[in-house]
Amino acid sequence: MIVTLLIVVPLLAGIFSLLAKNNTAKGTAIVSTIVTLVVGALIGVEAYTTPLSWSIDWIPTLGTKVSFVADGMSTMLSLLVSIVMLVVYISNLNKKVENEGSFYGLMLLSQAGITGVFLASDALLFYFFWELALIPVYFLCSQWGGENRIKVTFKFFIYTFVGSLMLLAAIIYLATSTPGGSSFAWNDIVRAGSSLPAAEQQWVFWLIFIAFAIKMPIFPFHTWQPDAYETSPTPVTIVLSALMVKMGLFAVLRWLLPVVPAGAEFWSETVIILSVIGIIYASLLAIVQTDLKRLIAYSSIAHMGLMSAVAFANTEVGMHGVMVQMFNHGINITGMWLIVSMVEQRWGTRDMRELGGMASTAPRMAIAMVVIALANIALPLTNGFIGEFMLFNGLFSSEVACGTTYMILAGLGIILGAVYTLNMVQRTAYGDAIATKQGGDLTRNEYIGLAVIIAIIIFLGVYPKPLLEMTSGMVSMMP
Repeated sequence: MIVTLLIVVPLLAGIFSLLAKNNTAKGTAIVSTIVTLVVGALIGVEAYTTPLSWSIDWIPTLGTKVSFVADGMSTMLSLLVSIVMLVVYISNLNKKVENEGSFYGLMLLSQAGITGVFLASDALLFYFFWELALIPVYFLCSQWGGENRIKVTFKFFIYTFVGSLMLLAAIIYLATSTPGGSSFAWNDIVRAGSSLPAAEQQWVFWLIFIAFAIKMPIFPFHTWQPDAYETSPTPVTIVLSALMVKMGLFAVLRWLLPVVPAGAEFWSETVIILSVIGIIYASLLAIVQTDLKRLIAYSSIAHMGLMSAVAFANTEVGMHGVMVQMFNHGINITGMWLIVSMVEQRWGTRDMRELGGMASTAPRMAIAMVVIALANIALPLTNGFIGEFMLFNGLFSSEVACGTTYMILAGLGIILGAVYTLNMVQRTAYGDAIATKQGGDLTRNEYIGLAVIIAIIIFLGVYPKPLLEMTSGMVSMMP
């Protein structure tokens, strides 16, 4: 029953915030997220040894249940959701938002939906939360976004909605192929999918994969992402970049690879090629960007491309690295977006050509930017190093044809990533102070938010054992 609190608490808090007065919304969001963080930590202690589960009948005539399972991977990602959302709420305490009740209410509903995706062990319930996470984000982008928000949000919605319909068709097809003709339980879906003839698995694979590829996103399903990240308010951008993209990658590991193993094996090299193209393509585009938001957006595509490639290389160390890096990337990209938000708030621009000299005008912010940027390029002793090392090890040791070549090409992403990341730091934090506005250094709540991010970066960089142990039991469950 404790597992349900991870979803019920933000769900009820979100409904309350939508109905209550604005001045209670921030406090409600922070308190409810602290509760889910504590609950997630307690579950995490148990999930080291035995997954926790809970289920009741939902629609018996369809053979579906409200069924949740908190194992190592889903608990880790649920903790990521709570940490990221808490940091976002704390960092935005001093920022005014129009109609705060609706804003924080929708943020909490998206938190409930994303967490539900990670915990659901029933395919129809998984789809329900998959859509629930999208709806509040759509309204957040369309109401609080920047210029061209309606056009950009509509494109984002169409992309994800089309993918979702394909996913729903695949789920219905698999459920009707289960013993008895109607079961959405994870075990039954896996048995039904893996027992299909190889030719059927190959086309079912694309029905499922496209929905997940759009969400991650990987090349060429990524075109909605840079505009959506640029237009969305920063808290929503963080939800999209740090959390929602993990829904796609998590779904690949939990709902795609085990369900259609023959289809995944047949198309694995195709997906790896697309992912590697995305790494290089996005990295080159990031190098030429002058807008901080677009630079980080393309950086995210490159990082997710690497994790996608390794997931389909399907090696033990690689799979473990993907799980670890999902958490670490979520932490690091949250820190990057927070820094961008603080820069824009103080100096009124995200254009690096109009920035410079942060180290002299806001030294604490500059230090935070440097630490988070180094973690983003996986410098040793930061949290990004161990996961990225495992990713490349997994890609190198895979049995996929030309695996070494793919590793070398993907490795170019590290070099290009260092180029655009260090260039961003140099142009923003150092040089002459050319920004037109001087906004001062970190406020107390911003300091706390970034301190949490940096503490996690350093702790997991020096001592990654807790994260490795939490996810180690999941590797043996992968196909």
